[in-house]
Amino acid sequence: MLFDGPEVVIVVFVLFVVLVLFAGIKTVPQGFNWTIERFGRYTRTLHPGLNLIVPFIDRVGAKMNMMEQVLDVPSQEIITRDNATCKVDGVAFFQVLDASRAAYEVSGLQNAILNITMTNIRTVMGSMDLDNLLSNRDEINTRLLHVVDAATEAWGVKITRVEIKDINPPADLVESMARQMKAERDKRASVLEAEGLRQAAILRAEGEKQAQVLQAEGRREAAFRDAEARERLAEAEAKATALVSEAVARGDVQALNYFVADKYTQALAQFAHSPNQKVLMLPVEASALIGSLGGITELARAAFGDGGGSGSGGAPAPRRRPTVPVTGPQE
Repeated sequence: MLFDGPEVVIVVFVLFVVLVLFAGIKTVPQGFNWTIERFGRYTRTLHPGLNLIVPFIDRVGAKMNMMEQVLDVPSQEIITRDNATCKVDGVAFFQVLDASRAAYEVSGLQNAILNITMTNIRTVMGSMDLDNLLSNRDEINTRLLHVVDAATEAWGVKITRVEIKDINPPADLVESMARQMKAERDKRASVLEAEGLRQAAILRAEGEKQAQVLQAEGRREAAFRDAEARERLAEAEAKATALVSEAVARGDVQALNYFVADKYTQALAQFAHSPNQKVLMLPVEASALIGSLGGITELARAAFGDGGGSGSGGAPAPRRRPTVPVTGPQE
């Protein structure tokens, strides 16, 4: 089927209109912004969704990713303030906030962010000692974030996070640090052990002091009790002596006889109970002790009112035969 001249023109016109419509309709995906250039000059930014532009006059310049992106920072060597060499690497997170500035203010956005991050890592970490470098990663990350974010603000980019992943000192330096840490731990262990011994000695001395105080108090109490007992015994002896003296003053010699015999008997009992003496040999006669017992018997008779007996004489004769006195009444 062949078309005549007017029909061909109509078909060509319809195709041209369709092409113009397709050229003027732009669909931007979510998470992206497109810049529009007119004759090479930036005019506006297309946001996600359906957008219309002037066909054959406007064109898409840059398609900018507006989502947060991750940029790996390659490993590099740095020299710390105390002249220690370390290898460090990291990661940076950034997000484009202004598509036009990110597209036209800098050439090669990611490369620019990478280089400025690496430069500031050397600057920040090179101003710190190795010990602070290994123990203060949060401070390093905070300082890096502040510096890099301020530098990229003019590009319409927000640096959301900068993290140092690995810090690798040389092997000999790691070994030296391990020896230093071991020495420090040994020192702390020695200090703690000495402190424990000192505390134990103090507690032991306190215990001994308390024991000595208690022993002294016990000895003082015992001495007080002994003194009181001796005082009571002295009072009893004085009272007994006073009674004997009164009896002698009245002419009653039997009381004196009883007093002497009692002392004599107690002395012999003490000799007999000596722990290192099994046989008692004294230059005394047993008849003297028996005579003393006889005197005590006569004294008992007199005390019970028995008028008979051997009389109210004095102490028994020392040469009397050792016979047991009769306790009954005598004829």
